[in-house]
Amino acid sequence: MAELPRIIPLFPLPNLVMFPGLRIPLHIFEPRYRQMIADIKDSDGIIGMVLLKGDWEEDYYARPDIFEIGCAGRIDEVERLPDGRYNLILEGLSEFRVERELRDRTYRRGEVEWRPVASAALATDPETMETMRELLFNYLGSEPAEQAWNTLVEERGLSGAALVNFLCFHLDIAPIEKQTLLEAGTERIGCFLDILTFKIEERKLGPQGSGGGRTMQ
Repeated sequence: MAELPRIIPLFPLPNLVMFPGLRIPLHIFEPRYRQMIADIKDSDGIIGMVLLKGDWEEDYYARPDIFEIGCAGRIDEVERLPDGRYNLILEGLSEFRVERELRDRTYRRGEVEWRPVASAALATDPETMETMRELLFNYLGSEPAEQAWNTLVEERGLSGAALVNFLCFHLDIAPIEKQTLLEAGTERIGCFLDILTFKIEERKLGPQGSGGGRTMQ
């Protein structure tokens, strides 16, 4: 990975946790974040995606608290609309920790420590793949899980970090659980399996314990 900048713009959202290797669409409409895109789209194009904490609604247009671990992405495609809004595709690069925030722009910026997770740490041996497959079948239900598994593993050939990060991002679980997975770093696979196991057991004990499966987002 090429050397990454020490200071990056931060884009906090209440319900999105990004992971390396994922491509996500973003619609930029707030004036301060339009300015952010205008400032960076012709340079390195890197944006640090971070999750908002707690009661962020009360202070959204100022600087509500954020989780310090985020994932940065680089703008891969960008379209400026006639009214100044932007549509873009962001491609996930690496995890980072915000060490301090700067207050020199209308948008948020941070000085960050890069914390990339080595691909080897998220390698998936046959036993791990089988465990993951079994848990997904229990969580999603046989038909949707089989369709997802065939598409991702059999057709697209995903494994290791590419598969784990894809599932962490797309699985229908709460943003705070996805934040936990992002922060798990090299322990992400074990954390992912633990969350799925807990969710399956929780469903058995709840009022809809015998209900249908979940979905991929």
